[in-house]
Amino acid sequence: MLSAGLAALVPLPLAAADLPPGLEQAELLPAHLTADGTVMTALHLDLAPDWKTYWRSPGETGLPPVFDWSGAPNVTRAVAHWPQPEVIESDGSRTLGYHDQLILPIELTPATPGQPIEGKVAIDLGLCLNICVPAHLELSAPGPVSAGVDPRITAALASAPAEGTATVTCTVTEIEDGLRVTAAVPGSPPEAAAMELDAPDMWVSQPELGRDGAAVTATADFVGPSGKPFALDHAALRLTLIGDGGAVEYQGCTPA
Repeated sequence: MLSAGLAALVPLPLAAADLPPGLEQAELLPAHLTADGTVMTALHLDLAPDWKTYWRSPGETGLPPVFDWSGAPNVTRAVAHWPQPEVIESDGSRTLGYHDQLILPIELTPATPGQPIEGKVAIDLGLCLNICVPAHLELSAPGPVSAGVDPRITAALASAPAEGTATVTCTVTEIEDGLRVTAAVPGSPPEAAAMELDAPDMWVSQPELGRDGAAVTATADFVGPSGKPFALDHAALRLTLIGDGGAVEYQGCTPA
C-alpha cells in the first residue's frame, strides 16, 4: 500500500492517445530543491520523427510556448531556463527551435516553501512538420521534490546560452508602426540571431545580420500592440547570437 501511495504522488507522462500529433511523450520531470530554495523541474517533450517545436523567440512565423501555472496554487513565479535553440530552415524561412527532444528547465518559486507543487500546468505551443499547428497540453505539476537531481535537467541547464560580457550598442529609428533597432557587438559573424523585449505582445522581425568594422550587427523591427513608435527601454533589449560554437546572450544595450 505504501508503494502505491508513493506512486500516486509521481507525475506520469501523458498517454499517447492524449497527445496532439507530433508528440510522443510529454511530462514534467521530477523536481529538486535548489540552493536558493526554489524548485527546479523541466518540461520533457519527445517529438515524433521530423517534427519540431519552438524556442521562446522563434522568429516571425513561430509559435513560442506559453505556460499557465494558475492551476498550481503553490506557484508564485515560474522562470524557464532555455537551452540553446537550433536554426531551422524551412521553405525559405528561418525559425529557432528544437527537434527530437526538448528538456526545458523551469524554476518555480513556491508560495509556501516546503509544500509540494501540485495541480496542473496548461501549455500552448507550436508543433511543426510540413506546416505548423498550435497544440494544447495540460500536465500534472511535479509534486514533492526528489532527493536527487535528474541529470537531464543538469545537462539542459548547462546548454543554455553563455552570458555575454561585451558592451552592445544600439541605434533606434522610428518606423511607421514601431521601431527599427540595430544592435552592434564585437565578435565573429554568427549563424543566426534573436532580438527580444520582455513584452509577449511585441512582434519582432527576423534580425538581419551584418558587419560594421569589427562588430557584428543585427537589425530587427519591433511592432507593439499600438502599431506606433514607442520609447525603447534599452536595458530590456536582449540579443542572442547563435553559432556553431554555441550561443551568447547579451542583456541591455547602450545608445550609439
